[in-house]
Amino acid sequence: MTKVALLGAGGKMGVRLAQNLKPTRFDIDHVEVSEAGRKRLKDDVGVDAVADGDNAIAGADVVLMAVPDRLIGKIAHQFIEKLKPGAAVIVLDAAAPFAGEMPDREDVTYFCTHPCHPHILEAHDSIAAQKDYFGGIAAPQGIVCALIQGPEEHYALCEEIARIIYAPVARCHRCSLQDIAIMEPALSETVAATLSLALRKATDRAVAMGVPEAAAHDFVLGHLKIELAIAFGIFPEGKFSDGALMAIDKANSVIFKEDWLDQIFSLASVKKSVRDICAG
Repeated sequence: MTKVALLGAGGKMGVRLAQNLKPTRFDIDHVEVSEAGRKRLKDDVGVDAVADGDNAIAGADVVLMAVPDRLIGKIAHQFIEKLKPGAAVIVLDAAAPFAGEMPDREDVTYFCTHPCHPHILEAHDSIAAQKDYFGGIAAPQGIVCALIQGPEEHYALCEEIARIIYAPVARCHRCSLQDIAIMEPALSETVAATLSLALRKATDRAVAMGVPEAAAHDFVLGHLKIELAIAFGIFPEGKFSDGALMAIDKANSVIFKEDWLDQIFSLASVKKSVRDICAG
């Protein structure tokens, strides 16, 4: 049986992973140092005992790191010498490996996987799926995976684990590590999260000008659905009106710098962003 050491098993993400890994073919050693985390494991997952970290890592075929993004490289350096040759290390964020923070060891596999989260424009067949904003509970989601180093046959094993921890999975996209680093932080956080908060600020301004709050929220979130569907080609028969196109054209020069895409998506900027994340 394949032995998996789950590091940070009692953390917010670790508990999610532990719940999904519980009914599988893998033999899980739950590693958690904090008392609060151990209590969460017992209460939420039904795990009464945690494994000794050193023993779990030394015997692991796979080490799954459910730890904060900025600590991935630092923690990996603490256990890398304990791993047996041919072991695989799965990280859940591209920042540390893309920033060059993972320890050098040629006989160990490094694999990165990350959830896409449930697709905003895909229909769901239940209320539970509709309310699963993060994924990994009821709503199918896409995931991305990258084999950073190691033999090709390890990709299938690590992808199998990725599909389990993020289940239900609708699609798995094989990417490079650089692809994942471009998607997060540059695409999903630097751009998408920033624009999401800008939308909220704009909505709050409309409310401050006297628009009823419930009406403003219905209006902007309803329009977003059709606007995103048009922009991403999901609603091909839909088109922006002439008035909307005029407003978009005039707004671009007010809201965005001319070279904003080049500034955000240059590889130098992406590298700096992941290094900043790792530095905390």
